[in-house]
Amino acid sequence: MSNAIWLALGLVLVFEGLGPLLAPRGWREMVSQLSQQDDNTLRRIGGCLVVAGSVVAYIMYTRL
Repeated sequence: MSNAIWLALGLVLVFEGLGPLLAPRGWREMVSQLSQQDDNTLRRIGGCLVVAGSVVAYIMYTRL
């Protein structure tokens, strides 16, 4: 189980690093726009990401 967690963490770091690596100006602009959003909007975005990630993880888990 711990190997799967480390694998998932590694993949998250890879995907998070792709934005600043490939398009630093666009990434900086996106972060700037996100920082100007109110708390409720950020919570909605975070909630959607958590739900989407959970669905993907569940689908991948049930396929093993």
